[in-house]
Amino acid sequence: MNDKKQLWMGIAIGFAATLIVIQAVMLGNRFLTESAGKGEAGRIDLTDQAVQEKLTEIEGLMNDYYLDELDSKQIETWLYKGAVAGLGDPYAAYYTEEEYQSLRDSTNGSYCGIGVEISQNISTGIVTITRVFEDGPAMEAGLCPGDILYKVGDMEATGQDLTMIVSKIKGEENTEAFISVVRDGEEDYLEFQVMRRTIEIQTVESAMLGDQIGYISITSFDDVTSDQFIKALDELETQGMKGLIVDLRDNGGGLVSSVCAILDRLLPEGLIVYTEDKYGNREEETSDAEHYFDKPLAVLVNGNSASASEIFAGAIKDYEIGILVGTKTYGKGIVQKIYPLSDGTAVKLTVSKYYTPKGNNIHGIGIEPDVEIELDEALEKKVVVSVEEDNQLQKARELLLQ
Repeated sequence: MNDKKQLWMGIAIGFAATLIVIQAVMLGNRFLTESAGKGEAGRIDLTDQAVQEKLTEIEGLMNDYYLDELDSKQIETWLYKGAVAGLGDPYAAYYTEEEYQSLRDSTNGSYCGIGVEISQNISTGIVTITRVFEDGPAMEAGLCPGDILYKVGDMEATGQDLTMIVSKIKGEENTEAFISVVRDGEEDYLEFQVMRRTIEIQTVESAMLGDQIGYISITSFDDVTSDQFIKALDELETQGMKGLIVDLRDNGGGLVSSVCAILDRLLPEGLIVYTEDKYGNREEETSDAEHYFDKPLAVLVNGNSASASEIFAGAIKDYEIGILVGTKTYGKGIVQKIYPLSDGTAVKLTVSKYYTPKGNNIHGIGIEPDVEIELDEALEKKVVVSVEEDNQLQKARELLLQ
């Protein structure tokens, strides 16, 4: 049980999913870093003669003395992974062709898996199941939100790149995923065999609450999210909606393009967000005057609302068109881009900071809600929380009715 004790040490609930811009170009990034190589100051040089000589020396030792059979492809892959890991950036990663395909599939509307969403505490590397899809394979097998992911197959999850973990969970339809978790209150690891099947990604859920208050929950910002949101919003408006609650709790982020498309539907004409890279180059996303939301609006946030969720919350707060309700957001104000490589692999790098319309960078700071209210402790471990018992939701509803 020593491994279990180590796994539980330092657990602090937090979430930092990657805010992603997928850039369909070959790797041409000018990302600079300090290096032990002897290249130009401030730049790395992995072709330096000393580096090559050392790699050759290591290669010779492995060929001559390593006991078991060598897998040259695996060693090559980990050379690339190690180079990117050397940046010391928890958001940077090298993806194999399979991992990159898995990443693309995860934002395309459907995939073959078990029906869970997971998050990773960037400080501890611990991976937590944050959502179990209703009637999905994981729910049927007994997995629950709050379970700590210990192993996927024979790979330990803690400290691994989140996309790699996702790629291991997903697979061919009608094959089994072997999942081990640690659950609060249980003495031993729990093991599950979960049959994979096609999962339709529904990132938006909506309902009309009492007093004609609309409710839209966004679990992540994927390719399909903006269309799902706008459809839900239009349906609520045709039902005579008088106010809207947008729920971003536990939403760790996603695609910049997706959140900006949604904000373009809600904001008046103006700046949505802007980014600046290390050279001071600025890129802006703006909303037009074609549509904007003119009814009372509340946005629910918590400490797991990160990245794209904070772009959303920051814009709503800066324009003063809605009330933020809940607890302070995570505080991730940096942007990653994914650069496809010529052989089907890819590299993800942190390339810029983002700023709210009023010029605030919230990285490491988060966004304070206008009305701070903690979720009732008794509700934190519940799989399903009803509208009536959700005290944060009821507070937002109360504020809209004033």
